[in-house]
Amino acid sequence: MSTDEFGGGQTGRDDILDVTTNEVPGREVQRVIGEIFGLTVRSRNLGSQIGAGIKSVFGGELRGLTKTLAETRQQAVERLIDQARERGADAVLAMRYEVSQAEDIGTEVCAYGTAVVLGPPRG
Repeated sequence: MSTDEFGGGQTGRDDILDVTTNEVPGREVQRVIGEIFGLTVRSRNLGSQIGAGIKSVFGGELRGLTKTLAETRQQAVERLIDQARERGADAVLAMRYEVSQAEDIGTEVCAYGTAVVLGPPRG
């Protein structure tokens, strides 16, 4: 699982478009399938926690935790895209993330949006 130095965005898949917008310019929504989500919970890594505690004394980026969060977000999006594909969608509109703590054992990341079928490009 590549985190591209902790960036994000669509890579490696051409069959499902996911966007944070409510529409895709030049395309019309033919059918709304409905809400979908991808969810994952990651437990805390003791080594990362210790390193983060030490780093917080001196300041700077907590790269271990940043990498873990980037991987977790990527996994949530992959699950979202799998749901879209299984339901016959070719796009996910209004895609968002929600991040929360899960009972002090880890971080929960949910990627969600609306699965749709788009019409052919206009024009």
